[in-house]
Amino acid sequence: MGNFMSTSAGRFSNQTYIQFIQTTCPYCKMAKNVFNQIGASYKVIELDEHHNGQQLQEALAQMSGARTVPRVFVNGQCIGGGSDTRQLHEQGKLLPLIEKCNPCCLNNASEGSGSGQYTS
Repeated sequence: MGNFMSTSAGRFSNQTYIQFIQTTCPYCKMAKNVFNQIGASYKVIELDEHHNGQQLQEALAQMSGARTVPRVFVNGQCIGGGSDTRQLHEQGKLLPLIEKCNPCCLNNASEGSGSGQYTS
């Protein structure tokens, strides 16, 4: 699993905004809604529908210290889950993080507004 985690971590850290979710989780929907509200494009990996979902979730636990979903990453750094994402937005701290790492991703069509399923 170490090689899988290293490969996954490297691939995912190159994405500016990425959310690891489960399709029926209300906190996952909360995180997606925040990104949709601010108009940031993002990538969604639906762990419950991904063929390596369980391995990815194990890798996330080691990378972020939490096994719960969603796990939201901005520019390779885990910012937390759904409540954390919403709180950062309400405090006015999420948008500056996003603008700092890649301002061109704002006001674009969101990859996460559809199924957004990651394919390897």
